[in-house]
Amino acid sequence: QVQLVESGGGLVQAGGSLRLPCAASGRTLRFIAMTWFRQAPGKEREFVAARWSSGNTYYADSVKGRFTISRDNAENTVYLQMNSLKPEDTAVYYCAARYGLTTAFRPNEYAYWGQGTQVTVSS
Repeated sequence: QVQLVESGGGLVQAGGSLRLPCAASGRTLRFIAMTWFRQAPGKEREFVAARWSSGNTYYADSVKGRFTISRDNAENTVYLQMNSLKPEDTAVYYCAARYGLTTAFRPNEYAYWGQGTQVTVSS
């Protein structure tokens, strides 16, 4: 089993920044891919950013150039740095993890999930 705990959400004005940590614990994390999804009210959960087990990263077009995903292996923590936030970034942000070497962009491909953290961007 893998346990994931997100934090760092909150209320921020448009143009501001937030950093979301996701701490992982449990089984060996060496070959785990960690990904951020988000879900706005009335919408489906959508892919935001991923760091694959290879170390490569991938971003949704809507956040490319504004968000950065990084990982601290010593702390088993992945971070989502969010800059130039927009009101449309308002959502509950979820950290997810899976084992494997292939890319995965759909929520049903992930076995492990955090509880989510609310991000609200005011205009």
